[in-house]
Amino acid sequence: MKFRTARHTKDLNRIIDFYGRVLGLKVLGEFRDHHDYNGIFLGIPGADWHLEFTTSGIAPVHYPDHDDLLIFYAESVEEFNAIKQKFIDNKIRPVPPKNPYWAGNGITFTDPDGFRIVISVLRILPGNS
Repeated sequence: MKFRTARHTKDLNRIIDFYGRVLGLKVLGEFRDHHDYNGIFLGIPGADWHLEFTTSGIAPVHYPDHDDLLIFYAESVEEFNAIKQKFIDNKIRPVPPKNPYWAGNGITFTDPDGFRIVISVLRILPGNS
């Protein structure tokens, strides 16, 4: 099974910059003027998931909650630190997470639409090997 999540945005270019250039996701595909929608697919080549962002002449009506999270797991502490540094270098400041679990297990940022993402380190939990 593959997974895609789709979200309408008011500024596709800012989303591409945030998730592409800063976070490091790759453009997997895009479309223009498809039933008045433009969109982009971002993810990791070969992974079973990707993010789709669309834009159209109709503005999105979103009310992001601080518990609406996309969580990205770095494969190592070194990768986590490199991603964190990229956000800092781009003057994107972390925000305190609503859920205290993420305060000790990751770092939280807000994307251009006001939704939060968490960067954490992939850990194999006991019993989940």
